[in-house]
Amino acid sequence: MDPFAPFKNGHQQSGWQLRGLEATPEEEWRRMLTFLGLSQAERAAMLTTVEVLFRRGHELVVATYDYLLQNPETAAVLGWEQEADPAHLAERRRFFTIWLARVIGMDTSDDLARYLFRAGRLHAGHGPRRTHVPPVYVTGSISLVHGAFARFLSEEMPGDAATATALAGWNKLLAAHLHLMQMGYQAARDLDNGDFAVPVVLFGKMREVAGTQKITMHLTHGAHMHHALRKFFNYFPETRREVLDVAWQSGERVDHTGTPWFEAERTYCVKPMWRVLNTGKDMDYLAGIETAVQAGDEIHIFPPGR
Repeated sequence: MDPFAPFKNGHQQSGWQLRGLEATPEEEWRRMLTFLGLSQAERAAMLTTVEVLFRRGHELVVATYDYLLQNPETAAVLGWEQEADPAHLAERRRFFTIWLARVIGMDTSDDLARYLFRAGRLHAGHGPRRTHVPPVYVTGSISLVHGAFARFLSEEMPGDAATATALAGWNKLLAAHLHLMQMGYQAARDLDNGDFAVPVVLFGKMREVAGTQKITMHLTHGAHMHHALRKFFNYFPETRREVLDVAWQSGERVDHTGTPWFEAERTYCVKPMWRVLNTGKDMDYLAGIETAVQAGDEIHIFPPGR
């Protein structure tokens, strides 16, 4: 069975499909929180520490960026080898403060999942300053935050029986934050990985949903449209609800003993009237998502009515 599309021999059939997309940030966030199993006891203990952590939040923000400035490697990443640019420093402190407020507020909403995913993309060099922060420093910074939490609580709540349980809960929550940021980071790095660049131009409501009119992705030689669309929808998961419907199909698997079994697999089907063009030609009249994409091509995505 063709895993990508119901197009055969270049003839249009019933619309294209995609499989193998990553989970959305909201789905991955819920799965991660379920896996970590943040207990009611941990939540209750965390609540007893919120006031202390909030009171010392500004101290944590300032100390974090002082540390990054003093470390030669992170200072170089941020372009602060000589000294910090005041506007850039203020911008990053604001970003960090907003994030820290959502951590201490124990926000577990789907909106936060999307926020963390976007933060991961920014760390991959997809922000306005194009600053690429390698994952080691993001992971390290999360650890430094947890260490600061432990120090604050030992200083402000010495001997409190709730501290250990609270720190266990904060560790789980910060791990979930890190995972979502890494997910966004990887989607951005995948978009940038390839042999040649292909512009992707968006029209109509897609511009509003994606927050941009045009992006550039990189593809490897021999790529097809399904490779490009998979990168696009993994980078902009929020656009899926506009373009794609979810269907489930059964697929056969074989386990390590050679025994076949069936598993439901998510398939994304394009909604009616959405059009994807490759260099001015509607891919529905070419080979569907098996259409080859080459250097010099340009992809356009049109909503219905365009």
